[in-house]
Amino acid sequence: MIFHYSILLLPYCAEICRRFYFCRFFITNVIMEIQTLILLSPIYCAETECSQSTKNDPFNYREEDGEKFYCFSLDENEYSNFEPDRQKLLGSLVFSADALPEAEPQAKPQAEHKALPAGNYLFAQKRELLSRDEIIDMAVEIQAEGLWRRLKPGKTLYLRYFFEDSRTVTQLYRPYT
Repeated sequence: MIFHYSILLLPYCAEICRRFYFCRFFITNVIMEIQTLILLSPIYCAETECSQSTKNDPFNYREEDGEKFYCFSLDENEYSNFEPDRQKLLGSLVFSADALPEAEPQAKPQAEHKALPAGNYLFAQKRELLSRDEIIDMAVEIQAEGLWRRLKPGKTLYLRYFFEDSRTVTQLYRPYT
């Protein structure tokens, strides 16, 4: 289930395309779709212990890790630029967390639980495991799209991994106002 939480996707979305000239025809290859998402209720998760260093590396995901969330604070000087410095954009890792088992009620968070808060997000996903550089490229595209739409992007970025239909899914959530 990709959207088993209370999520509403708005119909207005942008497609990031590359055009290739082949035999006098333009072929459009959709790279990523950036959508506006309204998360109606938070998604809670349990923070990962620091002693599990391989599970805390946001760019070392494995299928057996299960559903994972990572939250980054974005660099103060780069989070609202059309062309941010890709090396500086991702600031510090605020938290890493495991999804709560479905048997645990989402409506009753514990003090130690972290959350993807309810609110407005720019959202993109790819049905594959992405490298650090690909995730940063995706974050830069989301940021540029938000700025082109005259939205004010937030200073955090949420990264989510999970395994579905025999494939890894990588999702990025960027809050906006």
